[in-house]
Amino acid sequence: MSSALPPTADDVVPLTEPADGVGPVVDTPAGLARVVEAFAAGTGPVAADAERASGYRYGQATYLVQLRRTGSGTALLDPVALPDLSPVAEAVGDVEWVLHAASQDLPGLAEHGLRPARVFDTELAARILGMERVGLAAVVAEVLGLGLAKEHSAVDWSTRPLPTDWLRYAALDVEVLVDLRDALAARLEEAGKAGWAAQEFEAVRTATPPPPRKDPWRRTSGTHTLRDRRQLAVVRSLWQARDTSARARDVSPGRVLNDKAIVAAARAMPRTAGQLVALPEFAGKATRRRAAVWQRAIDEALALPEDRLPSLRGPRTDGPPQPRTWADRDPVAARRLTAAREIVAALSEELAVPVENLLQPDALRRLCWTPPEPADAVAVAEFLRGRGAREWQIELLAARLADVI
Repeated sequence: MSSALPPTADDVVPLTEPADGVGPVVDTPAGLARVVEAFAAGTGPVAADAERASGYRYGQATYLVQLRRTGSGTALLDPVALPDLSPVAEAVGDVEWVLHAASQDLPGLAEHGLRPARVFDTELAARILGMERVGLAAVVAEVLGLGLAKEHSAVDWSTRPLPTDWLRYAALDVEVLVDLRDALAARLEEAGKAGWAAQEFEAVRTATPPPPRKDPWRRTSGTHTLRDRRQLAVVRSLWQARDTSARARDVSPGRVLNDKAIVAAARAMPRTAGQLVALPEFAGKATRRRAAVWQRAIDEALALPEDRLPSLRGPRTDGPPQPRTWADRDPVAARRLTAAREIVAALSEELAVPVENLLQPDALRRLCWTPPEPADAVAVAEFLRGRGAREWQIELLAARLADVI
């Protein structure tokens, strides 16, 4: 990994105010028209960021879009009032957009018509450079010696009107993105990794949305501790009731009923609402008020016939089993995986690229569990390509992995 020492607190200059001050949130067609005109007249890349209300609202809707361009200044756009922001994208054409952790923001931006033709992802660049800390504030501090405050990163961005302090934070997030991009691009060139980064950026830009998750209720925290199918049915039923309520109220599911309460109810399997609210996890006023709803969901799970109870093992997938079981199920595959992981780990250390960025772990597991026949470099390369590996990754790893497979 990167051997450069991060700057000390004394070395970092705090960024406290945007260069152009904090402008108003643009929420009218007339205001958007002025932004379009300004960005059309600007030069260079567009720095972009987006804010959501995760933990407060249902889903991942975008509630604020921040854009900045040389000669155009910073624009803070309200995508709730202005759901179609495509005129901005049309005004800047095919210029590069600079984002940090682009995979988080691009889907939301696309929903509002903002689809960059090219992307530079400063977080991905930092990862490929082997930087130890890749959060925006940490990268800005290490590369530019500037301090970004992050105290408003997890606030409720659906709030209207947005407080000035929050808007100042939002504007500062795009203030130095282009400078950061230039510095990281120079480091990538010097390290011989610019081509690798470009492939990663394009893969992020063109990524398709993942398919809907099978049995999303199984992600309820604590479910892994349950060993009874009827208990799992209670979790599923409560999760579905919670999701229906959260969607209707546009509230984060965790604010309707937290995971801890769901698992506690599954363990206790109460038969009445009175027994349910006797549980400490259901003692809150709001939870008690909806006790009848939750008990009804529990009753439905308790009444299910055995053949409709969920499996303890989860849904079947086309992927390999958990690696911890390989030694018993297929010792040869287990040895392949161990050897392959050693190859990837050694190369990761040599190149100062994190293992997960050198090759997607799922692709490696699939290759080792069901390798192509014959497992030569050409076949391994084609296998990895089919799992979404980029050409730079294939060039580095295909022959090495073929040797151990």
